[in-house]
Amino acid sequence: MIRTRLLAFAYPGAAPLRFPDADVPQGGTLLLQGRSGTGKSTWLSLVAALREAADGELVVAGQDVRALPGLQRDRWRGRHVGFLPQKLHLSEALTVEGNLDLAFFAAGLPHDRKRIAQALQALGIAALAHRRPSQLSGGQAQRAALARAVLLSPQLILADEPTASLDDEAAASALSLLRDAAQRCGATLVIATHDRRVREDLADAQQLRLDEEQAVA
Repeated sequence: MIRTRLLAFAYPGAAPLRFPDADVPQGGTLLLQGRSGTGKSTWLSLVAALREAADGELVVAGQDVRALPGLQRDRWRGRHVGFLPQKLHLSEALTVEGNLDLAFFAAGLPHDRKRIAQALQALGIAALAHRRPSQLSGGQAQRAALARAVLLSPQLILADEPTASLDDEAAASALSLLRDAAQRCGATLVIATHDRRVREDLADAQQLRLDEEQAVA
């Protein structure tokens, strides 16, 4: 679940960005909407505890995120939040399996090769475990990044513009993968998007709209 009240964030030298309140039940789906530059990525980073809010209430999966000190915040994020950024951030120095192993490191948990194999199998890329990111197609890389995001069965899955630059078929596939992954984990799913196709496909999802007067990043 996600609950925010009077959430705000301040970039250095700029006026605070103030976001509308949100209440998303556990297992629910939220579409975070707005044009590019209205604060969708900033909101996601606050919910994922990648940035620290300047003001307001932020509760995620029952945890008061703002009350967590630095190291605990990192460990909490690693264990409870799966993040699929617009730029996938797969390390070229590592294989697909090695990139998934980073999730265990971030959460402070021991390596589990069986769990990695199961995640890759669930997303149809088990045969790619020992390839480098440069050896993957765009769709394969996105599946690898999603496998890493859901590896530890997070309570929250965040996806930042997951259909950007995808054709209709690939976009539909990406949304299906996200929904299926969230359902398997019982996770709350948040998709930040300005893509009309996503809005149409998830027309019944809860919506939170950011406007240009509220945020600029």
